[in-house]
Amino acid sequence: MTETKKKVPNRARLTFIMIYIGYIVCFIDRSAISIALSYIGKDLHLSTATLGVVASAFFFSYALMQIPGGWLTDKFGTYRTVIVAIAMWSLFTIMTGFAWSLGALVIIRILFGIGEGAYPSASLKEIDMAFPYEQRSAAMSSTISSNYVGAAIAPMIVAPIIATLGWRVAFHAMGIIGIIFVIVYAVLLRPKQKEKAAAAGVAGNKVPWKNILSNGMLWQFFLVVFGLSIITKGLDSWMPTYLLAARHISLAGIAWMVPMPSIAAGIGAIVSGFILVKFFKDHEKLMLALTSLCATGFMFGMYEAKSVAAVIAFEIATYFFKSLAFAGTYALLAQLISKDEYGSAVGIVNFGGQLAGFLAPLIIGFMVSAFNGSFSAGFLFIVFAAAVAFVAALTISSSKIKERQAHMSKTEVEVEEG
Repeated sequence: MTETKKKVPNRARLTFIMIYIGYIVCFIDRSAISIALSYIGKDLHLSTATLGVVASAFFFSYALMQIPGGWLTDKFGTYRTVIVAIAMWSLFTIMTGFAWSLGALVIIRILFGIGEGAYPSASLKEIDMAFPYEQRSAAMSSTISSNYVGAAIAPMIVAPIIATLGWRVAFHAMGIIGIIFVIVYAVLLRPKQKEKAAAAGVAGNKVPWKNILSNGMLWQFFLVVFGLSIITKGLDSWMPTYLLAARHISLAGIAWMVPMPSIAAGIGAIVSGFILVKFFKDHEKLMLALTSLCATGFMFGMYEAKSVAAVIAFEIATYFFKSLAFAGTYALLAQLISKDEYGSAVGIVNFGGQLAGFLAPLIIGFMVSAFNGSFSAGFLFIVFAAAVAFVAALTISSSKIKERQAHMSKTEVEVEEG
């Protein structure tokens, strides 16, 4: 039986573009607080430790919102959830610029995290629903590359505004951009009558939590994403400090090094879905396991590296293979989860990533302190986390994947043709 390659529908292309831009806006708004922290501390007379509370406030609510965000998506539909999420985080981005005290700032950032927390599940489900079944994997992994694009360009946009007009204006400007974008999104992606009926049917269904929570394979995906996210969240948080403190490289010296892993990760995310479908069809878990194993090996090489050049080379390779595995996980998930369960299911998997984002910096920081400033134990912790992702991917049942793919392919194609 030969497969016919379907043309990507224009509506799907537009959906992809808008969701991709939305993610970029999301990551710029999220990154703005890190760039502005020192200016905020000076203006509001906050200590470094207190600023850490401000930075963590977002991740706390963002992580907790992943599963409720998935439920809201399945319950009320992607269109409304995306609009509310973008409008909410944009409003509280603007409000961040009006913060007058530590308490106000923390509350605003918690509410900001709640707004952004609903976006991943809703946006990924929007992609899932817009693309034909056989094109979802590539679309999903390409969408995830937007995360790295947003993180890479954020300093280029936010830093000049802060330097010239101040941190408050930067948050006001980014929030207004978000409000403008959500209006454009609402107009361009307004569902047509037929789409409204289909979306209402999916959104109106009761979320089958019993089926979702009892799906063992879903929790294996959770572990894969958790282990892989330890890598990036840990390195993102501590790599600049490591290069400065342990390798004694100047700020100017690391300026060109910091974006390189993100660039490698972005490339990995873009090609991940294509590689999964083209070279690992019927062996998808093998790709996740092999790329996770490569990330583990390169992370260990980074731990053992003696020269700065070797450290950076191993870090770039680690990010690339980690991104292949990470985006590949979501690409495969898109083949296995039905529309009425997708938002809640991806919310659970996302929670694994955000839990890692909350824990990794804390654990590594504790280890560095416990071992008198040595980063060795922290790096070994990251190696162990990558190994967890490898084992979790390797133990996913191939027969269950094939069984689920066959069921989904049949039902989804019938719906698309009907």
